[in-house]
Amino acid sequence: MNTAEYLNKWAISYKDDIINNIMPFWMKYGLDKEHGGVYTCVNRDGSLMDTTKSVWFQGRFGFIAAYAYNNIEKNPQWLAASKSCIDFIEAHCFDTDGHMFFEVTEDGVPLRKRRYVFSEGFAAIAMAEYSLATGEKEYAEKALEIFKRTQHFLDTPGMLEPKYLPAMSSRGHSITMILINTASRIRMVIDDPVLTEQIDASIAALRKYFIHPEFKALLEMVGPNGEFIDTCNGRVINPGHCIETAWFIMEEAKYRNWDKDLLQLALQILDWSWEWGWDKEFGGIINFRDCRNLPAQDYSQDMKFWWPQTETIIATLYAYQATGDEKYIQMHKQISDWTYTHFPDKEYGEWYGYLHRDGTVAQPAKGNLFKGPFHIPRMMIRSYMLCKELL
Repeated sequence: MNTAEYLNKWAISYKDDIINNIMPFWMKYGLDKEHGGVYTCVNRDGSLMDTTKSVWFQGRFGFIAAYAYNNIEKNPQWLAASKSCIDFIEAHCFDTDGHMFFEVTEDGVPLRKRRYVFSEGFAAIAMAEYSLATGEKEYAEKALEIFKRTQHFLDTPGMLEPKYLPAMSSRGHSITMILINTASRIRMVIDDPVLTEQIDASIAALRKYFIHPEFKALLEMVGPNGEFIDTCNGRVINPGHCIETAWFIMEEAKYRNWDKDLLQLALQILDWSWEWGWDKEFGGIINFRDCRNLPAQDYSQDMKFWWPQTETIIATLYAYQATGDEKYIQMHKQISDWTYTHFPDKEYGEWYGYLHRDGTVAQPAKGNLFKGPFHIPRMMIRSYMLCKELL
């Protein structure tokens, strides 16, 4: 393989896809020009199926639109879309206690609130990225304020309803990993020691609690002190989440002049998770595995969702940048070949989100409350940047 040619081909592909496929699709079918913000429940052809708005995605697309503006091209429509999502968040998505809703109507009437604080994380990175694009410091300050409030919710007993009753005391990987990325995005625009402290705390927690060498795995749920919980839920490996965590840590290692300990941790997680996740029979990254190789409980356990593939594309490029090891460029080729063969919709644009294990389409919608313009465009933007740096 001529690596330079290979990387250049992908750099061109990623940029073209963002400019001519992904962003136009969501700008046309997702952006709500009447109420502000973005719809995500759209069918294969972009037609609206449900006007309910995912609060997650107001922040997610607010981030993506500004991220594309900052790193792909200075398209003023993208910046305006980011601002539209942020304005909608500020007007409609916070409850009186400061905790965000999960679903609202198209004009912002609250429908549902959950115990999670992911909406806060996405709102914060949207404001941080918008601040980076415009130089408006107030949005960086708002991002930091949301981040600190999120920490308060997580650190104060009783503020958020626990997932389980006291008989099953546990801690989860998801929020631990997302705080790394959230803090690092905000740190791009505002300097506060709480951000790096949170990154350090999250990485320490991953090492102490979630890494289980006896299974060569990072587990999704463990006991309060990292105890292995020998139940269906306690044995879950989510390869996509683990691989996403790996590149978050690689990004932090890079920020610290390629810190060797962080890089070693990230590569270990990536290598283990690839072994668990890569489907040797059909290709692609599988949804869930059981760390004792027992049958996984989740009914989507053997499906191929869009986002684990995109996270793996980023992670393998990062690993190649960090190490120069050809195995990672080969892994990038494996995952990219499979993903680009099965997910893009050549007729209507954008990507399918949900495939059966063999790569056939399970359902053709382009979005819902959980799939929308985030993982795919983030992969294309980040991977374009990595390819250009490598070249």
